[in-house]
Parts: sequence; C-alpha cells; structure tokens
Amino acid sequence: MVKKLEQSSGNIIGFEMSGKLHDDDYKVFVPAVEEVLKKAGRARILASFHDFHGWDLHAAWDDLKFGSKHVIDIEKIALVGDKQWEQWMAKLCKPFTVAKVKYFDAAEIETAWQWLREPS
Repeated sequence: MVKKLEQSSGNIIGFEMSGKLHDDDYKVFVPAVEEVLKKAGRARILASFHDFHGWDLHAAWDDLKFGSKHVIDIEKIALVGDKQWEQWMAKLCKPFTVAKVKYFDAAEIETAWQWLREPS
C-alpha cells in the first residue's frame, strides 16, 4: 500500500509504503509525483517503508518505467526504514539515478525530511 504523507509540501513529497506493492499502488504514487513535477519542475521524495514486503512483478515494472521516465526530474530521495536490506537497497539504486539518495533509520524520519529541505 502507498499512502501520501501529510508533511509533503512544495517540491517535497513523501509516501509510506507497506505490505507488497502492486500496480494499483503506482496509480497513487505516479500521479502524485507527476503533479509535483508539473508545478515545481523537479521533486524530492521521501519513501518510508513500514512492514514492507517488496513489489509484485507488475509493480516492479511500474517502478522501472517511472524511474526511466523521470531519471533527471528527481533531485533527492530519502529512504526511511528499519531493515538492513532497505539500507542496501539505497546503495543499489544510486547507479540508476542522478538523484542524491540517502538512507535513514525509521527513528530518523524528521532528519530525513530536514535533509530533503536543505539546498543541494
């Protein structure tokens, strides 16, 4: 499930991601990010993972399409979680984006928001 976070504002948009992501989840995520891009030109994204179990095949394809379409539109990505594999995932995605990507532990979510607000 993907839920837009209330702290989102301006070119910064945050989501809580939980369970296993499906195609329908990207029908929430993609339009929300594209609306920010339409208004601000570039976006900064916070993804907070809570009880996250990955993607089904269709959602993985949706993620790949989104990433390739918006590779230069995303300035920063803050990944927030509490599992070692989520920290590893932050390192894995760095070569596939021009965005600055940083992992934060779940207890550091406010620090992640602050990092997104800082000038590049």
